[in-house]
Amino acid sequence: MIDLEQLKSGNRRALAKAITLVESKLDDHRLEAQNLLDELLPLTGNSIRIGITGIPGVGKSTFIEAFGLYLIKQGKKVAVLAVDPSSPLRGGSILGDKTRMEMLSREDNAFIRPSPSEGALGGVAQKTRETMLLCEAAGYDVILVETVGVGQSEYEVAAMVDFFLVLMLPNAGDELQGIKRGIMELADALVINKSDGESEGLAKQTQGYYKSALKLMKHTSFWQPKVNTCSALNNQGVQDVWAMISEYVTIAHDKNYFNDKRAQQNSQWLNKLIHEMLELRLKQNKDVKTELPKLQNAVLNNEITPFNAAQKIIELL
Repeated sequence: MIDLEQLKSGNRRALAKAITLVESKLDDHRLEAQNLLDELLPLTGNSIRIGITGIPGVGKSTFIEAFGLYLIKQGKKVAVLAVDPSSPLRGGSILGDKTRMEMLSREDNAFIRPSPSEGALGGVAQKTRETMLLCEAAGYDVILVETVGVGQSEYEVAAMVDFFLVLMLPNAGDELQGIKRGIMELADALVINKSDGESEGLAKQTQGYYKSALKLMKHTSFWQPKVNTCSALNNQGVQDVWAMISEYVTIAHDKNYFNDKRAQQNSQWLNKLIHEMLELRLKQNKDVKTELPKLQNAVLNNEITPFNAAQKIIELL
């Protein structure tokens, strides 16, 4: 049983238990979790949700630790939802993000929760949205969603956060050619990490390339995506990233964009859940369980088209 008062007061153990409940696949737990979320809903929505992505090796964990420690010094409570990729073969995840954020994990005002992606697209766990709501109810001001990595499916992340930040390496040529255009169009900011030592000059050069590239990719009416440099390892430029995000949030509120965006995200979430629930209902249907293998064989043997087979399955509902 989850202690609601403990959760509301920010107790990390109560919050962790609530997230475990939300992530459970048992029907009883799902019902209990949704009742819990209904009760906590009035306490949610008060945080700034930031999605952070980047290719492997860009230093996401180092950046998040430096950024989180800076925010805590500013009096913020920070929750980090770090998503680990699940093995496509065995389904397991290492869930080792806490070991890469050792200093941040010791802070009383920080909460780090690694979750397996379990095959979900967009580098996010199945229950990332619900987990964000629980963290907000527990009083966390800033929620950082660290994603699996850069890919076209990163649209999932952008559809659940207020600000989408892409970390880059100071390597102008190859990375500029290789990065997906879709990610560039989604990004509210690019931050070139590891801008230190011999790479500092290259980072400035890369910053110029990206600024030029982003001029053609303005995806809101009021915000031109920015390009910053930083060295998370040396703790340089981290405060500028927060200043930039704060500026974005202030302007978004002034333009009434912030609440509109969240309402639109909730609408998208509703549609996604309807699709998931229909699929679950389909799989649980006894007639479908009986007929589906037969129709699959018929499709394999070219006895029926996939469209007509699918239509027969839908008609069973």
